[in-house]
Amino acid sequence: MHLMPKITKQTIKKALPGVALKAASALRQLTARKIPDASAYVAHVAGKEGIEIGGPSQLFNRQLPLYGKIRNLDGVNFSEQTIWEGSIKEGKTFEWRSNKKGWQFISDGTSLPQIASETYEFVLSCNCLEHIANPLKALEEWKRILKRNGVLIIVLPNKESNFDHRRPVTPFNHLLADYNNNITEQDLTHLDEILELHDLRLDPPAGDFENFKRRSLDNFKNRALHHHVFNLETMRLMTQRLGLRCVQETATNKDFFLLAVKD
Repeated sequence: MHLMPKITKQTIKKALPGVALKAASALRQLTARKIPDASAYVAHVAGKEGIEIGGPSQLFNRQLPLYGKIRNLDGVNFSEQTIWEGSIKEGKTFEWRSNKKGWQFISDGTSLPQIASETYEFVLSCNCLEHIANPLKALEEWKRILKRNGVLIIVLPNKESNFDHRRPVTPFNHLLADYNNNITEQDLTHLDEILELHDLRLDPPAGDFENFKRRSLDNFKNRALHHHVFNLETMRLMTQRLGLRCVQETATNKDFFLLAVKD
């Protein structure tokens, strides 16, 4: 006999941010259209095996429909408990499409020692890199696990359509300095800027300012902060700095898309 867990106001309150995030994400994808050059991205991953950092992402079902074309997909998330996925477990549990599961790794996106070099034919990441304090370090690791001629597809939010719209785009030199200084995921360099310029009206799951501040100070645990703000130019500069060849890029009013090849 299985007993139902006791539901309290506290458990409901803890669950609400994640529920709100998932609802907002689902609504966002339902109203999104396929990007006009989606076929160019699909052609690089069709029939291949890859890994997604963060996710699974509904964007890869609708705006950029890759999931229906690939052969297999593993996944990486930083913790067994996230505000986006809820509870997850390492193992064959990464359900990226109905009745299709890959291996779920629990690991920081900047360090994937359990994955051998040149393992995957492609790496996907959607609205994830902005949550990483040292994006060049992450991209370097993602490049490492790519096979020769493998592809990296990254999607990052266009600040003009979200709560970052008041913030400036992070200069590439700052991203390079973070890499050279080996900035860790405990970094809160941008916290003052975020607290001042984050538009809470466009971020209901964050709650009021005090709640948002508490969550932000505990970012190493929840990883909700957008450390940096990107555009296509900074995305291009990052991949080029790591020796990747950019072959496709797309800008929409909500997101920036970039595909780069490891020659």
